[in-house]
Amino acid sequence: MAKEELLTMEGCIEDILPDGRFAVLLDNEHRIIAYTAGKMRKFRIRAVVGDRVHVEMTPYDLSKGRIVYRERTPGQSSGPGRRRGNFKR
Repeated sequence: MAKEELLTMEGCIEDILPDGRFAVLLDNEHRIIAYTAGKMRKFRIRAVVGDRVHVEMTPYDLSKGRIVYRERTPGQSSGPGRRRGNFKR
């Protein structure tokens, strides 16, 4: 169990940086550097510029965070048309 609780903030991705990091503009107008959480990498959830995200931050360093959730945008669908067909390993 952690000593301090994590802060969860909402924001928008502004820029994609090297090494899987993102520049995120929070709703309170602060810019932070964030990386994707392990579950997002595991299930290959992609984030692009303009996506709304939820970021967890520690109270010790408010300039860095971890993206834990990407909100669905109305124009995107996750139906069968987006899936690759006949791909075998």
